[in-house]
Amino acid sequence: MMVDVTGAAELLGPEADAEMLAVRLAHAQRLGNMGWVEWHLHTGETIWSDQVYTIFGRDPDAGPVALPQLAKHVEPADVAALDRLLWSAVQGVEPVQAEFRIRRGGELRDLRAVLEPLMAPGGPIGLHGVIQDITGRRRAERMMSESRRQLLEARERAAEERHVMLAMREAILPDPAGCLDLPNTRIAVRYVPAEKTANLGGDWFEAAPAPDGRLLLAIGDVSGHGLPAIAHMAQLRHALVGLAMTGRPANRLLDWLNELVLHQFKDITATAIIGHLDPETRVFAWSQAGHLAPILVRDGVASRLDQPRGVLLGAAFGRPYELATTRLRPGDLLLMFTDGLVERRTRDIDVGLDLALAAARDVPGGDLDAGLDRLLADIGGPNPEDDACLLAVVVPAPADPRHRRAESATIDGC
Repeated sequence: MMVDVTGAAELLGPEADAEMLAVRLAHAQRLGNMGWVEWHLHTGETIWSDQVYTIFGRDPDAGPVALPQLAKHVEPADVAALDRLLWSAVQGVEPVQAEFRIRRGGELRDLRAVLEPLMAPGGPIGLHGVIQDITGRRRAERMMSESRRQLLEARERAAEERHVMLAMREAILPDPAGCLDLPNTRIAVRYVPAEKTANLGGDWFEAAPAPDGRLLLAIGDVSGHGLPAIAHMAQLRHALVGLAMTGRPANRLLDWLNELVLHQFKDITATAIIGHLDPETRVFAWSQAGHLAPILVRDGVASRLDQPRGVLLGAAFGRPYELATTRLRPGDLLLMFTDGLVERRTRDIDVGLDLALAAARDVPGGDLDAGLDRLLADIGGPNPEDDACLLAVVVPAPADPRHRRAESATIDGC
């Protein structure tokens, strides 16, 4: 049922209008948590609206607080602000405002008062204005300020943690800048840290001459993020470097690393590719443990190598790792990478692999270092959620002036 309030008020006359206005005024004061006050300086008369009693937590039967007694209800630290407000209001002709606190039921409340003088021909005879409870607003502002402070502190801690983690990685991994010229081979590497500090992880690589003249090429990723993942990565990589001195094939090295992860790393798994490249025969003998297959670019065509069998490191005992062999040709590009290169939360991994295949086709063997930069840009740049490693190997064509035997490994621009 709908009632025509306006029509009813017209029938009832001015008294109904006044009552309705009073109801609306009371409703507005309640919604705004504010009320009006009057203090008469000569007579001492004090008038409060109902909402002011609610704001002060005062029983209306006790009557309003007289102006000389008002300071007793204000927090001692805010009495000076109240005195300045009253003095300015009496002396001036424009409204003035100030904030002060009262204690209501043991709880501090923030109030704002806007006052102006009650003027008579002889000057001000009192004060009137509005008092509003702004406790909720000030509390929200304090919470926002505290949240901003905590956010700034968290950002500072994150920046410091990122600096520490990157410093640790730089101390553990060889310098990934530039290219590594090895006998009949050029190698370029990249480590791309995750954009988010907490997601710096355990991606690693290794590229170095082995004692028997072959080249040890490896790349991997330890599960998890942060300092624990970096520590496990360091243990795994250092173990590989030591085990590789035995000259045993890649699949046997993965057997040993699997036992290490199972016995020494709690609730940790890892992926890896380990291979040996013979610079004379250009045969790449490799094994993998749950890792994405390398990409081979030959004659402008990019494809993924067929993977030999091999489970994640730390996943199971007694599962043999197969050994595969791939004979590279002059001009071939072999690209090994971790999953952070191709995985994104916003796209399927197959889309990332297709992008990597397309970008790998355009990596020039004569400018491998710049080619990797372009490949990273074409795939989408740094991964916000995960770091990534790339290891690119080029067998120079005979016409390439860099096709030579190097007496020792050197780092320079490609």
